[in-house]
Amino acid sequence: MREFFVSKPNRLWMILSGFFLTNALVAEFMGVKLFSLERTFGYQEVNWTILGQSNLSFTLTAGVLLWPVVFVMTDLINEYYGRRGIRMLSYLAAGLIAYGFMMLFFAMQLTPADFWRSSHLSNPNLSDQVKSAVTDFDAAYQLVFGQSLWIIVGSLTAFLIGQIVDVTTFHWIKSRTGEGKIWLRATGSTMVSQFIDSFVVIFIAFYIGAGWSFAQVMAISIMSYLYKGTMALLLTPVIYLVHELIERYLGREQAAEMKAAAQR
Repeated sequence: MREFFVSKPNRLWMILSGFFLTNALVAEFMGVKLFSLERTFGYQEVNWTILGQSNLSFTLTAGVLLWPVVFVMTDLINEYYGRRGIRMLSYLAAGLIAYGFMMLFFAMQLTPADFWRSSHLSNPNLSDQVKSAVTDFDAAYQLVFGQSLWIIVGSLTAFLIGQIVDVTTFHWIKSRTGEGKIWLRATGSTMVSQFIDSFVVIFIAFYIGAGWSFAQVMAISIMSYLYKGTMALLLTPVIYLVHELIERYLGREQAAEMKAAAQR
């Protein structure tokens, strides 16, 4: 057993998979908040018109802060542990996310303690604005965590499809370019998978679940993809940096053996 934990490939697997799963889970639950990207940085909303849909801006879920990291981790795990490794983690992540939502559903059914409903009102660290807006802690809990079933289904479906597309595209590019051009297989696969991810989640959650028009779905998907695609490009240097750190940790020879095995 001790040999398992001292093995560098095993330790690397635990670190990468742990970081992957944590980011996927946290991104899913923090994603209930919508924020304005432009106003966060002190700018006016862009109010673009796409496909006849006007007043479009970068209104995003807070989960987008972590999803780019998940897709970077996908490419790194893909590089050293191959299709089977990342697919196993993807299915595990989806299962854990579904389990988390199920536990939240049960938690929301619990009868709250009477004092807890208003306990935040005596908290000196909360502003008067928050206290006046939230008078019932349990109602706030229900509101924040009680996401629409269609949003949950859309998010999980998009995640799995995006991961499968990312893995397939990554290995397709690598089989044609070899060990070089890390940026092409990593960033390229992310750009492709993120477009599909952006469309699928909105299509299921709002076209099927809320009856939006197809033009609305496409326009908002494009806005979401513009952000995700930009982040994929900006994170390309990070992939090179982490890739180099992993190579040094494993040693060039062992890293080369792992990458060759991962490609099979």
